Amino acid sequence: MPSSTFISALGLDVGRKRIGVAGCDRTGLIATGLTTIERRSFAEDVAQIQALAQERQAQVLVVGLPYTMEGAIGTQAKQTQRFAHRLSQALQLPVEYVDERLTSFQAEQLLIAEGQSPSRNKGLIDRKAAAIILQQWLDQKRKGERVKGEG
Repeated sequence: MPSSTFISALGLDVGRKRIGVAGCDRTGLIATGLTTIERRSFAEDVAQIQALAQERQAQVLVVGLPYTMEGAIGTQAKQTQRFAHRLSQALQLPVEYVDERLTSFQAEQLLIAEGQSPSRNKGLIDRKAAAIILQQWLDQKRKGERVKGEG
């Protein structure tokens, strides 16, 4: 029986202007921000994400879904789903969604705690938000696997 089923994942914080990208370490325990992609066209976005996915041997895309504060899927979430679906088809990788409410706020708080200005570091906020999204997914996955293995 294999000791661990590690999955290499890319976390994405998809915005209108930028896409924050995060990856996880080989153990699947820690997510870190990798880069921020300035959005130009769908083809360019795909090319940049594809290069990262190949380099990191990603097997899944973890996309933050911006639910409304009431927990509904609004316009922004639908746009994100459409983008993620097209990206999934282009890269031939499955997509999993994580509730990303407040991740940008959390990322801004981390920057403030580090003594940096959120208004001057939008790209860094996107990267950190992507890392928070991916970390939530990794933590959920780990808890889920632990529960399944206990019975």
